[in-house]
Amino acid sequence: MKTIRLVYILAIMAFVGVLSSAFLPISKSSAKSKASDVELLGAGASFPYPLYSKMFSEYNIKTGVKINYQSIGSGGGIKQLMSKTVDFGASDAFLNDEDMAKMPAAVVHIPTCLGAAVITYNLPGDPKLKFTPAVAADIFLGKITNWNDAQIKKLNPGVNLPNMAISIVHRSDGSGTTFIFTDYLSKVSEEWKTKVGHKTSVDWPLGLGAKGNEGVSGMIKQTPGALGYVELIYALQNKMPVGLLQNKSGKYVEASIISVTAAANQAIPGDARVSITNTDAPDGYPISSFTWILLYKEQNYDSRAEDKAKEVVKLVWWMTHEGQQYAAPLIYAPLPKEAMKVVESNLKSIVFNGKSLL
Repeated sequence: MKTIRLVYILAIMAFVGVLSSAFLPISKSSAKSKASDVELLGAGASFPYPLYSKMFSEYNIKTGVKINYQSIGSGGGIKQLMSKTVDFGASDAFLNDEDMAKMPAAVVHIPTCLGAAVITYNLPGDPKLKFTPAVAADIFLGKITNWNDAQIKKLNPGVNLPNMAISIVHRSDGSGTTFIFTDYLSKVSEEWKTKVGHKTSVDWPLGLGAKGNEGVSGMIKQTPGALGYVELIYALQNKMPVGLLQNKSGKYVEASIISVTAAANQAIPGDARVSITNTDAPDGYPISSFTWILLYKEQNYDSRAEDKAKEVVKLVWWMTHEGQQYAAPLIYAPLPKEAMKVVESNLKSIVFNGKSLL
C-alpha cells in the first residue's frame, strides 16, 4: 500500500512540474535556439567581406542566426537583390535614379562603414610617392607613361624614379571599387568624365585587367613598374606602398581610418545615397566612400515570412551599432554620428505589410 501511494505522489509531482514549466517565460537559450533555425542569404561587395565575415560570425555566436554571404562584387549583389534570390544585397556603389527605377520595388540604403580606394605601385625601394588629382588622372588616361616623367619628378623631389614604363592594372570585373575610383577621376578630370565616366565597369583607355582586389594586388606585386588601385585593406595586408593624394585643401593625405572618417564629416542626405569622393573636408582622404546594405522597404514579398524579415532588420541594426566595434581593428572606418542618424531613420522605415519591423 505504501509503495502504491508513493508511486501515486511521484506521478502527481511529475505532472505538476510539466504543467508549470509550460507557463514559464521562454529563456534566452530557447530564443537563441529558435533563431538558430533562421538562415539569411546575402551577396555583393567584396570590399567589406573581411569585416562582414567577422560581424556575421560574432552575430551567429550571439543569436544563433546563420548568415550566408557570397562575396561576388557589388554588381552581382544588386542583380541578386533585383531577382529576389537573397535577403539583402551589398554594394560599394549606391543605386542612382536609373538603377532605382529598374528595381521591382523601393530599395533602402543602409551605410555600414567606410573605406578607401588607394593608388599602389611596384617600384624599387617602395618609395612613398605624392600624386595630384591631375597627375593621377593623366596616368590612367595614358598621357603620363613613364615613371621619370617630369610631372611625377616635380611632385617627388629627391626620389630616385626609374626610367621605366608605367604598367596600368585595373579591375576586369564590375566592382564598387572601380565605381569609387572612377567617380573620383570624373570629379577631378573633365577629360576622364567625358571619355570614360564612372560606373562599376568602364572601358579603360589602357592597362591590364585582373579580377577582384586580390587579383589587382597580385598582378601589381608581380609586375615591376605596375600601378593600379585597390581597397586600402588589401594594400596594407599585402604590404604594398600607398600613394599620398592631394585633396581639395591642397594637403597630401595618406589613407587611414582617421582620414577616411574625416572625409565623411559632411551632411548625409536622408536616403544615404551620397558620394564623398573629392571631399571638402580639410583632412579628408579624397577617394573615400561608404559601403551599403540594400534592402527592400516593404519586406512582404514572394510569400516571405515576417519572422525572417524581422531577423534581417535586426541583423543590420546590430551591424550598424554594436557591430561597429569590429571595424577599426580590420582597417575599416566606423560610421560617423551624422551617418548614424540616417541609418536609424532608414532602418525604421522598413516595413512588413506597412508596419515597421523595429
